Amino acid sequence: MKTFVTNCHVISPNIEMENAVVEIIDNKISQVYTNIDSIDLNSADRVINAENNYVMPGFIDIHCHGRSGHDFTSTDVDGITTIAVDKLTEGVTSVLATTLTLPEDILTKSLTEVAKYMAKEELPGAKIPGVHLEGPYLNCKQLGAQNPDFVREPSIEEVERLNKIAKVLKVSFAIETEGGTEFVSQLKKAGICPSCVHSLATYTQFSEAHEQGLNNLSHFCNQMTALHHRDIGLVGAGFLHDDVTIEMICDRIHLSDPMIQLAFKIKTPNFIQLITDAMEASGLEDGEASIGGLEVVIKDGAARLKSNGALAGSTLHMNKALKNVYEITNLPLKELVKTTSLNQARELKLENLGKIEANYIADIVILDKEFNVIKAFVNGKQKI
Repeated sequence: MKTFVTNCHVISPNIEMENAVVEIIDNKISQVYTNIDSIDLNSADRVINAENNYVMPGFIDIHCHGRSGHDFTSTDVDGITTIAVDKLTEGVTSVLATTLTLPEDILTKSLTEVAKYMAKEELPGAKIPGVHLEGPYLNCKQLGAQNPDFVREPSIEEVERLNKIAKVLKVSFAIETEGGTEFVSQLKKAGICPSCVHSLATYTQFSEAHEQGLNNLSHFCNQMTALHHRDIGLVGAGFLHDDVTIEMICDRIHLSDPMIQLAFKIKTPNFIQLITDAMEASGLEDGEASIGGLEVVIKDGAARLKSNGALAGSTLHMNKALKNVYEITNLPLKELVKTTSLNQARELKLENLGKIEANYIADIVILDKEFNVIKAFVNGKQKI
């Protein structure tokens, strides 16, 4: 199957091309042309006119709990399918099923349903390449919207049991917990990305974990030790260490515009990953919802715990996150596009994703100049 996507305004890491043509053969990009006159359009099975809209690598949301009334930890394969299909409307072509702090039996049931979706011969929506365990190994004094009833110490044995059900690609936890530094090393040996979150770790504790291979901080600034002049904490560690990649929720609620500007100035787009941290109310109107068994109120798009007003994930969409960062930083899209897919693919070893380039998998999104999603392709097949 050969497809030509013509009249493309291609935005790919370090590359911006107008009037380009993307050739897709089966599930891969075979070539990107800059001169349409050299192409025999009649040789294609299908020709799609992008009408000078942005053509970007499909977004990879590595931190998403749910969408459209469904949560990965409390739904079945049909609900997971709804999440995956609706994520396409944000330009997301791959999403990590992100869990919460819950008992192992519930996590087991959740990952069993995720595995059913992953095993589908023909995916109806975004890919789910694996699972992101957020918790349950957190600091009880820095929980945010995580359930305190199910917090426990890190267990590589539990992770290994879950990994046998559905591939675990990332674990976010508090590194200062008992055995936390050793846990970093154990995850690295298992080929799983360790990340720090919901933590009161000191910079010294971070440094010990960093020596064992920790180089990621989940939802940067939120629920972690702040920058202080006598102990720079986790926020300072993220800024100081060039090899540390940070996740950012750029909904202009979790992070202020100046903090987003500062992060992009210090880290550069090479070590930033845009995420949604979306919960089940994403894509729905304001109202009530839940997360990990805790009641949540959604007002003006902000999700907060009913009990204490703490932020409880977000209702953010990935295309909106990119638009926000573009407006705030004024950085070129060919730089910012690294934060939506390439950095995630690199860290999680998702091969041949994150570029509009020959031999890369044809996970592609077409957006208008206001960042509204027009079309999305997964493995070369148009899904919307």
